[in-house]
Formats: sequence, C-alpha cells, structure tokens
Amino acid sequence: MILSVSSLRYRRSIAAGALALAVALSPGGAAAFDIVYDPSNYAQNVLTAARALQQINNQITSLANQAQMLINQAKQLTKLPTSVLSQVEGNFAEMKRLMGEAEKLAYNVSNIESQFSSTFQNFAVGKTDAQLNASARERWQQSLSAYEHSLKAGAVAVQNLDGTRTQTSTLVDSSQSAVGVLQATQAGNQLLGVQTRQLADLTAMLAAQGRADALEKSQKAAAQEQSREQFSRFLAGSSYSPTTVRMFHD
Repeated sequence: MILSVSSLRYRRSIAAGALALAVALSPGGAAAFDIVYDPSNYAQNVLTAARALQQINNQITSLANQAQMLINQAKQLTKLPTSVLSQVEGNFAEMKRLMGEAEKLAYNVSNIESQFSSTFQNFAVGKTDAQLNASARERWQQSLSAYEHSLKAGAVAVQNLDGTRTQTSTLVDSSQSAVGVLQATQAGNQLLGVQTRQLADLTAMLAAQGRADALEKSQKAAAQEQSREQFSRFLAGSSYSPTTVRMFHD
C-alpha cells in the first residue's frame, strides 16, 4: 500500500509524541514529574530544625536570666524604707543638753583647772572667816548639784531604754525582711547607731556619777583643810594662857 506524503508525516508526529511521553514518565524524566523521598536527607533536615529551635530556646532563657539579674540588681539598690536616725539624733541631743547643764565645774578641762584650784585648793588665802564659811557652803552646794545632775543623767539613760528597745526591734525586723544588700546594710548601720547612742548614754551617766563622787570627796577634803585653818587662826588670835586649876579643896 502506497502512503501519501501527508499521511506519513502524521504518523511520524504521533510517534514522536509517544516517545516524548515515555521519556517524561521514565525515572530519568523531567524534574516537573520527579517525586523522590530521601530518608537520610529528611532526618538531616529535622535535626537541623531541632538545633535551630534549641538555639532559639537558649536565647530566650538567656534573655530571661538577664531580665531577672536586672530585677535583682534593682532590689540590691533599693533603699531601706525604715529610718530611726532622727530618733537617735534626738536622744543624743537630749543627753548633750543635759550634760551642758552641769554647773560650776563642768565637763571642760580648762574650766576645771581654774575653778578647782580656787575653790578646793587655795581657797583660804586672804579670806576672812566669813568668806571661808561662804566658800564651804558653795562647795557643799556644788557637791549637791553634782549628785542631782548625776541622777538626771541616769534618769535620761533609763528613759531612753524604751526607745532603744523599739528602735532595735524595728531595725532587726527590717533587716530580716530586706530585699537586697543595700537595705540589709542600712539596717545594720542604723542598728550600730542605736547601740552607739546607748553606749553614749552609759558614758554620760558614768561621767556624771564620777563627777559627783569627785566633788563630794573634794568637798570633804576642803572642809578638813578649812577646819584646820580656822582652828589655827583661833589659836593664833586667842589670848588664852594656861593656869593651874584646883579641882578639890585641900
């Protein structure tokens, strides 16, 4: 059978199309139709994604730690809301005012040196008996005033005990509930201030007591010296002469 040229061309185009379709459907065909599952490649991709997720989690944890560190630093710098310094200063001022009320021989070295010499040592030089008696009364009044001053100092120290107890309790509670180092340090410093003020009260009380005792002993010593001086004057100024006294009749 003789085929025409057009028929031959048609058959050739069909064969070419069939061949192209076969190539496309074959394992080595075009990429548009290539669907391949590689287990090792899939596992590697999953492992890579897991590592990336772990890095993100680590970064989140690090940021959270940094935020907490900043919070903690802020707490460390938080000041103590409680302060008893004004009360401590008030107690100091009260005791200082009382110690400043000491009369005559006050707590001053130069003052003591000048007044003690004239009042308790060289008090009899150039003075009449009336002046000596006046000096003796002045020394007695100084001694009495010193004991009164000592009692006042002791009373103030005792009165401050209630304040000391309250202040100490407040500061201890504040120290135990401190949110940071700064608050604990401030509470400790204020507690030292309260203890220092208490020691100052005790020091003032002992000083006042020692002053009173010293003035009392000095007053007694001066009284003895004055008695000796006045007795000497009496003997020197007397016209007394010894005579024989007959007690019984012969």
